[in-house]
Amino acid sequence: MLSPGIAEKIVKDVKKLIGEDIIIVNTEGIIIASTDQDRIGNFHQGALLAIEKKDRIIILEKDERKLIGVRAGINLPVFFRRDVIGVIGITGNPTKVSPFGEIIRKMTEMLVSENYYSQQLELQSRTLEAFVFDWLQNRDWDFVFLNQAKLLNVDLTTNRQAIMVDIHQFEHLLPRDIYSSFSKWNNAKNGDILIRWGNNRVLVLRKAPQQENRDQILNYVTSFQNFLEENLNSQLSIGIGQIVSSKEMILSYNQAERALRSIDQHSNIIFDEDLTIEMIFDEVKHETKQVFLERTIGQIANEEELIHTLKKLFENNHSLKKTAASLHVHINTLHYRLKKVYELTRLDPSNINDLLILFLSLQLLDETTKRRPK
Repeated sequence: MLSPGIAEKIVKDVKKLIGEDIIIVNTEGIIIASTDQDRIGNFHQGALLAIEKKDRIIILEKDERKLIGVRAGINLPVFFRRDVIGVIGITGNPTKVSPFGEIIRKMTEMLVSENYYSQQLELQSRTLEAFVFDWLQNRDWDFVFLNQAKLLNVDLTTNRQAIMVDIHQFEHLLPRDIYSSFSKWNNAKNGDILIRWGNNRVLVLRKAPQQENRDQILNYVTSFQNFLEENLNSQLSIGIGQIVSSKEMILSYNQAERALRSIDQHSNIIFDEDLTIEMIFDEVKHETKQVFLERTIGQIANEEELIHTLKKLFENNHSLKKTAASLHVHINTLHYRLKKVYELTRLDPSNINDLLILFLSLQLLDETTKRRPK
């Protein structure tokens, strides 16, 4: 309950308020945190008396010769749910430090309580994460699984929709920051499940109403996006799976993950139902994609000017005039670059078959670039 970690935090926080030496003692009378590092691990008889009496003990200078490990000051028992869980000691002139006693005790008890409930929230969240992992892995719902769902108050009779969220800047976030933000999301009270999914992702398994259109789903997702960005202070990308029965949750989960992988610079929210060619790419093995790139545009993959030129060609629907204008080059320069593409790849941008291969190659190249570690 009163661990050395939380005790050290309390000592630092209290020290800022009164500027006196502080100790935290456990229920066995051992000092577990102190502004004086040399006292950590020592026995403190005054604190043990405070624990036995469940009341403050004032230590005078004359008591320093009678009691083991004490210094003049005040010792206050710290309570949690009416039980003494430790003692906070303030070293100094008792007359000077006593007025701070009750305030310091209350502050300490609040910190202990906050830490306890944060730990409980984190434990509950991790239990839910483990359950969802089993949910997505197990095809058969046995008695143990169904009982766990009941204990966690998870409704398995409703349709649901998976939403996968990628947190762009997650290094500054502590797990309890993310867990705490979940508890503030009002829609979670409606039975939606919000959990961490790895270091930088959040998975939502939302209860989907029987009648719901795309705009309603988008309003929900946008509201959730704004909420998380404000609470986590980070930009997000979101992939949305389709509505399925709870029994088929893995399908919506895979769709949400696929949609998230298809995020580009044009949109940070993608519905799986909007994917077309990305669906095909997702089914192709990574090794096959690499071989395809090597056989097609491998010779120009690092030629930024040529790659950029091809992208502009597709953006302008193969209009050479518009492509040259968007590149701010003469039309002859564009012809020269396209000729060079043919010489290096043997793919002719003026041939419809070769043009399709070039287009697919650029899509795969972009996908590879997006997944490359930063």
